Amino acid sequence: MPTWSGRAVRQAEPLAVEVAGRLLPLTLRRHARARRMILRLGPDGACVQVTLPPGAAAAEALAFARSRADWLARQSLATPGVCDPVARGWILLHGTRTPVDWSAGRPRQPVLADGALRLGGPRAHAADRVRRWLMETALRIMTGDAAHFCRKRSLAAAPVRLSRARRRWGSCAADGTIRLNWRLVQAPPAVRRAVVAHEVAHLLHFDHSPAFRACLDSLFEGSVADANAWLQAHGRSLFTLG
Repeated sequence: MPTWSGRAVRQAEPLAVEVAGRLLPLTLRRHARARRMILRLGPDGACVQVTLPPGAAAAEALAFARSRADWLARQSLATPGVCDPVARGWILLHGTRTPVDWSAGRPRQPVLADGALRLGGPRAHAADRVRRWLMETALRIMTGDAAHFCRKRSLAAAPVRLSRARRRWGSCAADGTIRLNWRLVQAPPAVRRAVVAHEVAHLLHFDHSPAFRACLDSLFEGSVADANAWLQAHGRSLFTLG
């Protein structure tokens, strides 16, 4: 699944693993606190990820992933496909199923009213309008999240941009721009806010040092470990809309 921790391992040549007849790229990330190799299938089923402890070699990670090919194949069967939220009848919003109610005679622009997302206009493009509404909502809410955490450290509000990344939940650029995966608007608020707080902490500590961890713990009001565990367990469910 996408991650917001660890350091990417640069490889001279791309690594890949065969899973259920498909050759998937292997992404390696080294983590100073990892005690063993951890294997995951990407949330969209398009890549394999291995977290490495210090000292582990890329060849070991490749062998480890290949030895778990059957497990990866079973995981790939559970990877959700892209669906039409109007046909399905609901979206995830803040971790809760929210009904989608379409009727041709209503205004085209989706509106959240009485616990449902209501919209009209041509049915052919209704799903696209729902996705755009989610993205607009994501930008508004996560911009507010980032501003809140910046104020806690007396920082100017960081510019926030949306990301469509399939392997990362967030990133912080050297110029202070924060990019956040729009799909996080579907997650429970505590999960979303943990990712935002993580990237705001990078404005002060551009690493994953103890000082960074202490800063993150002081910014975020909940448990980062719980948020990370939720993403590991349920992150794939956030990719059903593409």
